Amino acid sequence: MSTTTRPAPHGPRHGVLERAGHLGPTQVLLSCGTIYAVLYPVANDVIAATAYEGYDRMSQAVSELSATGAPTRTFLMALSPVFALLQVGFGVGMWRSALRKRSVRVAGALVAAHGVTSLLWIVAPMSRREVIAAGGATSADTMHLVLAAGTGLFVASYVVALAVGFGWRFRVYSGVTLATALVFGRLSAQVERIEAGDPTPYMGLLERVGMGAWLLWMGVASVVLLRRNRAQRPA
Repeated sequence: MSTTTRPAPHGPRHGVLERAGHLGPTQVLLSCGTIYAVLYPVANDVIAATAYEGYDRMSQAVSELSATGAPTRTFLMALSPVFALLQVGFGVGMWRSALRKRSVRVAGALVAAHGVTSLLWIVAPMSRREVIAAGGATSADTMHLVLAAGTGLFVASYVVALAVGFGWRFRVYSGVTLATALVFGRLSAQVERIEAGDPTPYMGLLERVGMGAWLLWMGVASVVLLRRNRAQRPA
């Protein structure tokens, strides 16, 4: 009586197919960075800005879409936990993929912390600009400005931390990103003009350039870390 045994599929082809078909938990978490970078502008500038009648992307801040009394506030507040989870997931993915690079772990911890604190935006909406111009600003407006400053510190910290863990090309790109985000963020901070009731013709555009640089960095960092993670996984 003869028996037939099948060879174990351990050849190179099987190894490639196995890696291509399997998505590990770290890769899923790292993908959150790309999802966040795409979902955030779609939710705000495509859906909410379109639904808000009379809203001008060129002259109005992104925060005005979720301001007290804005017709799109409920929609964006419902998405706030989703954005927070995506950021925390990306930060955890950074941490898991760091291996011996301490700077990558620091960046991951900062991204995750940024995601957690982003939930505070729910209780710190800005007032509509006509209310602020009439002297009706509240403590929530003050907290809103504090959170905006904190966001800048978070972004600067984890962009620098992650850049330290990679080569000169990513470091240069991160430096350009940080400079763009900070410069355009500062130019778009026209609180005095809003309080005075003056027009802000290019405030929205300036803010979106700075935010766009940061969101693009999130997507690029996600892709870079995903490729690095795949290269380090055994076949």
